[in-house]
Amino acid sequence: MNRPSLLASTLVLLALLPGSPALAAAPSPVLGGLDGLYPELDALYRDLHQTPELSFQEEKTAAKLAERLRKLGFEVTTGVGVHGVVALLRNGKGPTVMLRTDLDGLPMEEKTGVAYTSRSLATNDAGQSVPVMHACGHDVHMTVWLGTATLLSRNKNRWSGTLMLVGQPAEEVGAGARKMLADGLFTRFPKPDFAVALHNTATAPSGRIEAVSGYALANVDSVDITLYGKGGHGAYPHTTVDPVVMAARTVLALQTLVSREKHPLEPAVVTVGSIHGGTKHNIIPDEVRLQLTVRSYKPEVRKALLEGIERVAKAEALASNAPRPPDVAVTEGTPATYNDPALTRRLMDAVKRVLGEQSVGEAQPVMGGEDFSEYGRAGVPSVMLWLGTVEPQRFEQARARGETLPSLHSSGFAPDRERTLRTGVTTLTTAALELLGKR
Repeated sequence: MNRPSLLASTLVLLALLPGSPALAAAPSPVLGGLDGLYPELDALYRDLHQTPELSFQEEKTAAKLAERLRKLGFEVTTGVGVHGVVALLRNGKGPTVMLRTDLDGLPMEEKTGVAYTSRSLATNDAGQSVPVMHACGHDVHMTVWLGTATLLSRNKNRWSGTLMLVGQPAEEVGAGARKMLADGLFTRFPKPDFAVALHNTATAPSGRIEAVSGYALANVDSVDITLYGKGGHGAYPHTTVDPVVMAARTVLALQTLVSREKHPLEPAVVTVGSIHGGTKHNIIPDEVRLQLTVRSYKPEVRKALLEGIERVAKAEALASNAPRPPDVAVTEGTPATYNDPALTRRLMDAVKRVLGEQSVGEAQPVMGGEDFSEYGRAGVPSVMLWLGTVEPQRFEQARARGETLPSLHSSGFAPDRERTLRTGVTTLTTAALELLGKR
């Protein structure tokens, strides 16, 4: 491949990759440095992919990133919220812009077949040895984040303000952002004027960026319910209070919270994902346990659903003449991610000028959750952009055939590496320059 000089930066290379759309002209020569940087980023990506760590165990991952950031001239603090990294690059007057990446992998065995497949093992909280994989693409996030940091640190004459890089642990369990905030993220360090993150998506081709204005990801709550009965012989049910029947009625009644109590135009999900009770065919147990995932967007809908779940469980127990009320506990919770509409428009317009109109589009909200939401709730205008990962020709073939491709959290998820990384660095750098760039 011939390498044209300055104006033929990484954007031209992106356009030359098979399946990529044509790209608009680069508004800044900052991006021209990506060509020379890419081999280093590719090596970093492969290393991160092969060495994932579980949530709140990201010590080695954080150390790798911190070391590279120190060499770039950042003021680096580690151990924020267990294994969080905060790096500051102060460059005169201007806004403070936070770029966030997540660090953790998932307890899954990788089955992608790529040459750099993860073989890592870790010990989980239950003391079990489990395989670990970056099945949500946090290795992409970290590589893009460091690539952006490198380009901006080498071109300080092109922007003004403070660049704040946050490497967050434990996104997969929805706890890392809260830990970092509780450890003084916005008090020990500058509170940013803006927060930006990229996240992989397996529902868009590589080379494409998408975003949702407003609610982009859901409130996600885990609810545990224990229903208490009076056990006995299955041949003599009249001498018992059957918690299995109680649980069955509860599962059905819970669905009316969505179908009959919520406004039809307000999205919500109440799913009973687990039900456990009993040990033998002819034994009526003393109790049955339910595990629920509950999803919504608006705070008032979230509140109504959680209150309704407790009300329904107690009512069914009362109707069954249960010996005691049920235990209902919300065990995990991640608030909805809200993309600031004005900031979303501003950044998407900036990215369009670089990638071109055809490579930037609007996405649909999803019922997944992300604790990036915590930074917006702390008062920082925030945007999460979606980064396509599927090789474009493969994406079009699958769409034509009605085929479902491996999703995030799949053992077969393998991003179209080079195009995804280059597009991610181009996008995140463009977003940072839009907010920090000299006028």
